[in-house]
Amino acid sequence: MREQTVWQFSDDRGQLSTAERRPARVLAYVQAGATLWDHGIRPGAIFGSDHDDRTVPDAAKTGSLPLAEVGYLGAGSTLDVDTLLSGEPDLVVAVSYGGGHVYGLAAETAKHLEEHVPVVVIDVGQARTLAEIGDRFALLARSLGAEEPEAANQDLDAVRHRLSTLVAGADGPRVVALSPAGQEQTHLARPRMWPELRVLAELGVDLVEPAEGPGANWSTVGWAEAAALRPAVVLADIRANATPLEELRTNADWAAIEGAARVVPWNPEPVCSARAHATFLDLVADAVEAAGR
Repeated sequence: MREQTVWQFSDDRGQLSTAERRPARVLAYVQAGATLWDHGIRPGAIFGSDHDDRTVPDAAKTGSLPLAEVGYLGAGSTLDVDTLLSGEPDLVVAVSYGGGHVYGLAAETAKHLEEHVPVVVIDVGQARTLAEIGDRFALLARSLGAEEPEAANQDLDAVRHRLSTLVAGADGPRVVALSPAGQEQTHLARPRMWPELRVLAELGVDLVEPAEGPGANWSTVGWAEAAALRPAVVLADIRANATPLEELRTNADWAAIEGAARVVPWNPEPVCSARAHATFLDLVADAVEAAGR
């Protein structure tokens, strides 16, 4: 009798998941599913959080996932264990923003889910660098028999060099990351709280730091205050829970920002692969280069 291969993986809660064979039917939180896809793993289904639509996944978060081939089970606290187990997954990959809490699912749902199937949780919070988060996903992917192509890492190295060269020396363009929140206000990102923004700062990009005040991740201000920052580049949150930019066309302060700045789409819940990160950095580099002309 052939000996079965035992699969195991220790997640970011320090919890060891095991199986008698390598998992092949993966259910994943949308961010994790899109990241695994870039490593060559097609999840059987994905789910979202309470910020997401109950019937359609947020296109800003799905990366290059082939959505016609990957089921979407719904989002957040409306999800129950029966729905999550409907595709008979043999592994669930979730994310956490610290404390080991499964993001996107009610605590009781997550607890009962683990009674039926191994759940691996990857910490994507501000305590980790983007590289560290990427390394954890890469390690998980390798345990599942897949790996991101080396060309993706080469492309990432190249665009990191390009961006750091563009902002070296003379004062670079001012960059503001924000999440539109209606006609009256916007949330300005605190760069140190977002792993992808910390990468930009490390490369030398001049990211505006909002004034100290309430809000750990964001500083909420009126549009006039945002316009007064006079950014040359704006990283605009394009998730479904942010106000779409086309709805701000009649807002004079946003019009002033958009008229003077290069606007780059930004997903604060990034796909944590070299491929996706290189694509984002390339867009930023293009905007920085154009702003400097």
